[in-house]
Amino acid sequence: MLELLLCSLLTIFPDYLYRRYRQGKRIGHEITLYSVWFELRFGIIACLMLTVSLITMIFYYHPSTSSATLFYRTVPIVSEVTGRVAEVHVDVSASVKQGDVLFRLDSAKQEASLLTAKRKIAEVEQDELDTKTELQKRNPGIVPQRDIEKLGVAVAGRQGALDAATAAKQSATTRLSALLPAERASAEAALAEAQVDLDKTFIRAGVDGRVEQFGLKPGDIVNPMIRSAGVLIPEGAGRRALMAGFGQIEAQVMKVGMVAEATCISKPWTIIPMVITSVQDYIAAGQFRGGEQLIEAQQVVRPGTILVFMEPIYDGGLEGVTPGSSCVANAYTSNHELISSGKLGSFKSFGLHIVDATGLVHAMLLRIQALLLPIQTLVLSGH
Repeated sequence: MLELLLCSLLTIFPDYLYRRYRQGKRIGHEITLYSVWFELRFGIIACLMLTVSLITMIFYYHPSTSSATLFYRTVPIVSEVTGRVAEVHVDVSASVKQGDVLFRLDSAKQEASLLTAKRKIAEVEQDELDTKTELQKRNPGIVPQRDIEKLGVAVAGRQGALDAATAAKQSATTRLSALLPAERASAEAALAEAQVDLDKTFIRAGVDGRVEQFGLKPGDIVNPMIRSAGVLIPEGAGRRALMAGFGQIEAQVMKVGMVAEATCISKPWTIIPMVITSVQDYIAAGQFRGGEQLIEAQQVVRPGTILVFMEPIYDGGLEGVTPGSSCVANAYTSNHELISSGKLGSFKSFGLHIVDATGLVHAMLLRIQALLLPIQTLVLSGH
């Protein structure tokens, strides 16, 4: 409507002035409801053509979309093991810090395994003590080698006992130096594994954030493959960038660095200056996963959009906007640097000036939308 009014000032209005003051035709006399088409046909046709051209140029070079949202990522709260909830340490909605215990699973089995591993280490330590005591008894300082030689010379028949004592000593030494350390290392590894399994029963917050709609209760079964315990929203999520989907026809226009503006439902009557920081090179509607069926192009019912990431120009620009809020966004093409470079002719520079100037129309439309958005949402929506 605004474009039509602007174009009528350049077409229909001059045509009427010519008819009125040059030809002397007056509204209500020569120009009536039945003769207005014949009298002002040139201005009406020119107005329609100019309006269509202006709207096309504005929406192409200064695209707009209502598919803009402050998306935010949530972290699922999932245990590494399946178990029954024993304790819950947070409410339905609560702020948490990284490392805080959210809930604890029943750990009777893990505690039993940990106790068994500790007893195994105690057995190895006791065995090591017994072996060292036996070696102490067989220490050469207590039983000198000369006594053994003396016994060998005196009684040849006791050579077997001597060999047995020497073999027992070597066996105890080997057990003390090789087998017992290996058994101790294995027992310590089993203890560490049991401790890890026990720690897995304490589910902690991975990042600073906020737990929302956490309805877990003691006695519930938590299965990491089937059911998560809840979601954790990281601190600052949804407060950095606005994601907007623009039409595919505007893919060649959307560039990083373009100035943009947005207004969101959760913060009415506010225009947020933004800048495009990233343009996704792929359209999500065209993705597929390899499988046993061929792709049918008609399954894509709606054409996808170009995903654009927009960030506020000023610090705190998104302050007060609720994450997940729906927004309306405009992007504006600027040819100022190209015009200032002096590489273009006068006619093309003038045309680019017109393109840049028409962005003012879209900026006005966005502000009108910002003014009417609360009225449309609260009054005219029927809800």
